[in-house]
Formats: sequence, C-alpha cells, structure tokens
Amino acid sequence: MTKGRSRNIQTVIITGMSGSGKSTALRAFEDMGYYCVDNLPIALLPDFLSLTENSTAIPTRVALVMDVREKGFLDQYASIFSQVKDQDFHLEVLFLDASDNVLVQRFSQTRRKHPLQKKGDILAAIAEERKRLRGLREFADNYIDTSNRNVHQLRQVVLDMYSFREDLTQPLIHVISFGFKYGVPADASLIFDVRFLPNPYFDPRLRSFSGLDQEVYDYVHGKEQTKQFLDHLESMFSFLIPQYRVEGKVYLVVGIGCTGGRHRSVAIARWLGQMFTHKGEEVIVTHRDLDREG
Repeated sequence: MTKGRSRNIQTVIITGMSGSGKSTALRAFEDMGYYCVDNLPIALLPDFLSLTENSTAIPTRVALVMDVREKGFLDQYASIFSQVKDQDFHLEVLFLDASDNVLVQRFSQTRRKHPLQKKGDILAAIAEERKRLRGLREFADNYIDTSNRNVHQLRQVVLDMYSFREDLTQPLIHVISFGFKYGVPADASLIFDVRFLPNPYFDPRLRSFSGLDQEVYDYVHGKEQTKQFLDHLESMFSFLIPQYRVEGKVYLVVGIGCTGGRHRSVAIARWLGQMFTHKGEEVIVTHRDLDREG
C-alpha cells in the first residue's frame, strides 16, 4: 500500500443501539453517493478497504453498518479500527442512540425481535445491549440521539452532517440552538446557557419574532452583556478548536440554549456560525426548537 494514497478512502461506520435508525442513516449515505454495506463482518474491514482503494468501480467514500448482530463485533472493533487507522485510512464512527421507551415503542410497532431478546423481555435485551455498547459509545466520533426524530428528520440530520463535506478529515462544527424547557441536546459536546441575556420575549414588539429576524438579532447583540460574552466565547474557541484538531476530533456539537429556543439562543447561534465561517471552519447551524409553540 502506498503511504498516503489510502487517505482517499473515507469511511463512516454506522453503529449504535438496535432500533435507533441505523438503516435510515445508511439510506441517507446511499443518497449522498456513498458505497453502502449493511452488516459487513468486522474482520473483513481491512481487506474491504484495500480492495476499495484499488477499484475504480467503487466510490472513495463508504458507509458501513456494524453492530451487535455480528457476534464478534464487540470483541474485535477496537483492534481492527485501530489497525485501519494505522494504515492511514480515514475512519470515523457514527453512534446512534435513543431512549429505552422509544426503542421499546419502535420494536412494538415494527414487530421485530431485538437481536439480544430472550423470552419476550425487550427491556432486558435493551439494557444488555446498552451495557455491551458502552465502550463503543465512548469510542465513537459522532453521536445522534434519535429519540425525538422520525425517519425524515433523522435523514435530514445525517444529510446536514455529511452531504457538503468533501473531505471528512476536516473537522465539522455543528452549532445547535435549543430551549432548555425542551431538554438539552444529548449529542452536544459543549453547552452554553444564554438565559442571562436580556430576553426579547418580554418586549411585546419582538415576542412574535425569532432570532432569525433582524429586529431580535439587533436587540440581543446590542446589549453590553452580549458583547462581553461573545468576546470571551471567540477567545475560548480560538484556543479550543486547534486543540480538538490535534486530538483528531472530526465533529464538534456546540449547544446554545435559552428558555424556549426562539430568541436569544438563535441570535447567538447565528453569530457563532458566521464567526466560524469567517475563520475558515466547516460549520452548520440548526435551530432545534425554533418552530415549537408554547
């Protein structure tokens, strides 16, 4: 193998809890032109990538689902993933998860049996799988909680994360605005609470608008507290991003939260997206709770 040439093959391993949406994620990758394989035996991964590297018929980006359906997967993934990376293949692990209640509901709706299920005890099977996957969850580069996402929303999240990325070796920053009243994003690496900023909600002229509207954006960013906060935030990220890059982190989720996720968090997330873009970083900005009511 020619040193460096193998970096042209960029691989995403899709894994996680059974019922969390791995098949939906794989179809999204297929729509993006990835060469996709479901349930490839882990032992075949190094040879598969070597063959892919030397084939003109297979795209240079591949997505593979690997999980507990293969008995040897959990025993071998750490050593084989390390072997692949040592051979200069780019490999990142995308872990999908969902709450126990949601997983139970999904298995009930589809009438499928959990891979670890015995004597009808679905909760015990989920608990056992979660225990077995704990190390893999910590090993993963990227994480998506699918509990509150249907198949269409999950597909869109995967597209947002990967569709525009031509080089997966470059870090991607995902800024998410959200409302604390609806819960903290489970996949966020960093959370910033901006509820200390003056709230446009209490201004009758601005209540019906959002942080996407210029009136609200100007209100939030016109406050001295905001200016000082953003100065500190920019300084902190100027330090952090190079450290994450050296560490090899390929996906960083930054959560910006206010009470309802419509005004302050959206305005700050917009600014962060512009700041990262200006610094030459790959960034996407999503507003999780913008369209919620109440």
